[in-house]
Amino acid sequence: MTPHEPRDQTAPLHRVTGWDRAAITVLGTAGCALSFDALQQMAAAIHIRGLLTYLFPLVIDGFIAYGVRALLVLRTAPFPARLYVWMLFSAATSASIWANALHAIRLNQHAPPTGLHLDHATVGVLSTLAPLALAGAVHLHILIARQTTHASRGIPTEVPDTPSTSTPPTYVQPQLLLHENDRPLRADSPPPAEETAPQTTRYGRPPGADMEDLLPIARKAVAQTGKATRATVRTAIRDAGLTVSENRLTELMQHLRTDRLATTGPSPD
Repeated sequence: MTPHEPRDQTAPLHRVTGWDRAAITVLGTAGCALSFDALQQMAAAIHIRGLLTYLFPLVIDGFIAYGVRALLVLRTAPFPARLYVWMLFSAATSASIWANALHAIRLNQHAPPTGLHLDHATVGVLSTLAPLALAGAVHLHILIARQTTHASRGIPTEVPDTPSTSTPPTYVQPQLLLHENDRPLRADSPPPAEETAPQTTRYGRPPGADMEDLLPIARKAVAQTGKATRATVRTAIRDAGLTVSENRLTELMQHLRTDRLATTGPSPD
């Protein structure tokens, strides 16, 4: 990699391996086991009977383990929700630490002073390492799992060291201009050509033939049938192989009516 080549920001600096997950799992399991033993004895001391003493550590340390995940999942949630999770997590952590410390201090008070004998404060502080190790192991496991997921999906986890040299294309919002005949034109369209004769926009079917070709056919059809109707004229034009639009047919009928008025005078249609 050259000095000026940007470093791949999607790849983590150190790849997470199975050994990392195994180490965190072992640390969390060890902390949970040590805290579990102390809390189970505390459950018996508060007169919880039989196998139910196993549930007491699960309630307290379970809130600690899942409370860490809840704090990370709800880190963008509204403040009341985050405050509620913090209260549960803090209460469970405080209860576990206090119970572990109290268990160690009470046992230290009744232990015979043989071998290495620590004072009550030291014993209490050291006994709190087990629940703290459990919470820390769960936190590390979640962070490593998230780092691995982002790396596999190609999601950047760092801010790039150097800005990108490529310039994104600039989009110019097209503006509407008005031409001489007040028609809207796009600003990025080519300039209009020189004005020519106005073209008439036609709708429907094309006429198919000029009026000079259609008028003799219409006059012949009216003379043969004696009916100056639109159906007669239209049929004759189609029989001649031509097409006629409704507008052209109307114009054609007006010519026939003019011819009749010129020869016979006004008569009802």
